[in-house]
Amino acid sequence: MTLEEKKSALIEEINLIPDPYERLGYIVDRGKKAQGLPEDLRIDSFKIEGCMSQLWVVPAFKDGRCQYQSESDSAIVKGIASLLCDFYSDARPEDIVQTDADFLGEVGITQHLSPNRRNGLSRIVESIQRFAKSCLAPSS
Repeated sequence: MTLEEKKSALIEEINLIPDPYERLGYIVDRGKKAQGLPEDLRIDSFKIEGCMSQLWVVPAFKDGRCQYQSESDSAIVKGIASLLCDFYSDARPEDIVQTDADFLGEVGITQHLSPNRRNGLSRIVESIQRFAKSCLAPSS
């Protein structure tokens, strides 16, 4: 599935929830259900700085595609990070660097986050895209 197809599917899924606060609840529930990271991966090199909560994003590159896992001590941050990691996982690096996460604003998620949480969200996307950029094949 391409990132555009994933984006359309997520927008459709989240828009089925009529109330903006219930959409935020969906993100929190997603965080509570998300698989966490083993303790040995919760290290400083994977930690996202500038986030109020403890947050780790662990990237991997395999078979030409990026993979991401995350963990946080905050259910809402964990939910957002999980959603973003699932969204960007299995995508090619060149697609990741060209695709932002603006769809979260389209479905009313970012409007209900505090400025600090929005800052954390942008740090997650920056981290994901920075790793993808590092995986791009060098130009000849």
